Amino acid sequence: MRYTGWMDQTRHGGVWTIEDRCESTWHYLPFDVPAGAIALRVELDYDVSAAVLDLGCFGPAGFRGWSGGARRSFVITAGSATPGYLPGDLEPGTWHAVIGLHRIPAHGARYELSAQTSGSPTQTSARLVPDIRTEPVPPLSHRPPRRELPAAKGMRWLGGDLHAHTVHSDGVMTVAELARFAAGRGLDFLAVTDHNTISHHAELPAAAAAQGISLLPGQELTTEQGHANVFGDIGWVDFREPPDEWLAVTEQGGGLLSVNHPYGGQVSWTAPMKRRPPLLEVWHWSWLDPHWTTPLAWWLAWHPAAVAIGGSDWHRPGSDAPPGSPTTWVQSESTDPQAVLAGIAAGRVAVSAGRQGPVLLRVDDELVACEADGAILTGPGGPQCRVRGDLARFPAEQGHYRLTDPSGATLAITN
Repeated sequence: MRYTGWMDQTRHGGVWTIEDRCESTWHYLPFDVPAGAIALRVELDYDVSAAVLDLGCFGPAGFRGWSGGARRSFVITAGSATPGYLPGDLEPGTWHAVIGLHRIPAHGARYELSAQTSGSPTQTSARLVPDIRTEPVPPLSHRPPRRELPAAKGMRWLGGDLHAHTVHSDGVMTVAELARFAAGRGLDFLAVTDHNTISHHAELPAAAAAQGISLLPGQELTTEQGHANVFGDIGWVDFREPPDEWLAVTEQGGGLLSVNHPYGGQVSWTAPMKRRPPLLEVWHWSWLDPHWTTPLAWWLAWHPAAVAIGGSDWHRPGSDAPPGSPTTWVQSESTDPQAVLAGIAAGRVAVSAGRQGPVLLRVDDELVACEADGAILTGPGGPQCRVRGDLARFPAEQGHYRLTDPSGATLAITN
């Protein structure tokens, strides 16, 4: 169908059923983009009170964006795009809207989808302009002093968070806002890991420089069988492939793969893998009670050699732990993102409940407990000794160690 003011419009409609979801999680609705198109808008309408449908897009040349269930429409132009989507020329040919059938009620989910293009700037209405927040974010006037911890020669411990989201998926902050917020909490680095997209990567360097924080490029591969973070600027990784393929592609690109919140309720990890990723998000908000040993049991059962990391999984105020809860510590040569990732790859990592308070570090051939007076050092064989003083050193053997309080609650862990 064609309408005045539009070069082209395509509509799809129908009912998604549980049988459709059992056939495949993802379904593809085609539409044509004619030569000369300069703007594209796709809109999905359905009853959000009864179902959850994810939305994404592929062009003839491949991936163009993903917003999951966070949005029901998007716009792509040559110079800009709705967060989650990649700007660029609209190559002519057959495109596809991707519909993820995340939650389908017993009676099915009725939907309508429209794809509209325009080829004339004079005919481009506000509906074909991406909705992007562009308000300037001033740099911090003050940030908490950096924490100085004992480190090997030529290195220092950096405190950060390896799991956070922005408006490029289902978070509420822009990249610039998130960078300022994390820096204001005293973090040295933050991985921005929006769901199934890399559209945020282009904004990381400027936001990092403005706020004095290292922003690590990441993407959270998000499926029904579990979530995994890819760290590193390696390009988009196809979340529709099996997890073993995620690992292979990540390794080929020089990145790192982590299984996320493996015991996190309905988003727990259930996907089979022939090989194990090098990282495991042992400490996450789903560790609801620090007296539980479930996270430690999962770590040892899944892959004892995996490097344990932590992430807040920050999305928005009032529903998530803020960035740095927990804090992942990386012994690094510098704050450059590549140096931080190299420290993680080498296993120079520890995790604590927060940026302040007890932390347990491996420094050369020793374990160093900082600000942990009265805590209990626990090794692979169980409790070993009581920590005395704000800086205590112990011989370090192979295996995972942690600090607990006298009641058995975990305060810090080290690889």
